Amino acid sequence: MNVFTRNNPDARRAEMEEARRLAHQRGETSAVRLPNEGLSTEKIIQATIAKIRELAPNMHGDYLDVGAGNGELIDRVMREFAVTPRACDYRDDLMTLGGIRVDVVDLNNERLPYADGSFDLVTCTEVIEHLEHYRAAMREISRVLRPGGVFVVSTPNVLNLRSRLRYLFFGFFNMFGPLQLGDDRHHSTHGHVNPVAYFYLAHALDAAGLSDISVAVDKHQRGSAIALALLWLPIRLYGARSLRRERRKYRTLDARNEPFIRAMNSRDLLLGRTIIVGCRKL
Repeated sequence: MNVFTRNNPDARRAEMEEARRLAHQRGETSAVRLPNEGLSTEKIIQATIAKIRELAPNMHGDYLDVGAGNGELIDRVMREFAVTPRACDYRDDLMTLGGIRVDVVDLNNERLPYADGSFDLVTCTEVIEHLEHYRAAMREISRVLRPGGVFVVSTPNVLNLRSRLRYLFFGFFNMFGPLQLGDDRHHSTHGHVNPVAYFYLAHALDAAGLSDISVAVDKHQRGSAIALALLWLPIRLYGARSLRRERRKYRTLDARNEPFIRAMNSRDLLLGRTIIVGCRKL
C-alpha cells in the first residue's frame, strides 16, 4: 500500500475491492466471497457490527481483529466505522484484503505482539473455541485495549436447546464432536476443543477488567424453537427452583453474577446459534 492509498480512504477501499475480486476469480477457498454468495458467517458479522454500534456508535481509531482469517470482518467494519485496521492470526496466507498485513501469533503459547493500550476496538469472532487457554487470551486482549475501548467476541452457543439436547443424549454440544486422537488441527473445524458457555465467558471478561458485558445472538434456530415450545415451562420451573437453592443454600448468587446466570435461560440463549458478547475496558 503506497502513501497515497494509506491516506486516502476511497483509494484504500478500491484496492481492497480489487483484491477481493481477483481472489474470487482465482477460486480461492479462503477468499472473501461476493455479497450475493451468502456466507455462512454473514449473520455473525452483522451481529458483531451491531454490537459495536450498540457500545460505540461513533467508533473510530485503531482496530485489531484477532483471528482475522480472510479479512471479511475487517472489510465490513471499515465500511461502517472510521478505523485503522490491524490483523493477527495463526497464519498469514488466508488474508485476501489488499494492504492488510497479518501478524502471526499462536495464542495458545504467545502473547499478542502489541504494546499495552494499543487499540480502541478489538474483535475476536469464532476463535476462542479453538483455544486451549481462552481466559489467557481474554486477558491479553484486555491488555492491548485502551481505557474505554470496545471488545466484541463470538463463539458457538452451547446453551441453545438443540445443543443441550445433543449433549444430554450424545455427550457432545452442537459444533463440538469426537476429536481424532493425534489430530492437532486446532484451527480447523475439527479443532473445536473448548466449548465456552456464556456465563464462563462473561466471568473471564470481568476477571480481565472488562465491563458493560452484554450478549446477543446471530440468529434463532428452528430446531431449538420446536424444543422450546415443549420445554419452556419445565425450564422456567426448574430454573427458578435452582436459583433459589443457589441463593439460599449454596450462597453462590450476588448482584454481579446473577444477571449473567439468568441470561443463560433467556429466549435468545435458548434459541440462538452463536453468541456475540460485547464489553468495554474499564
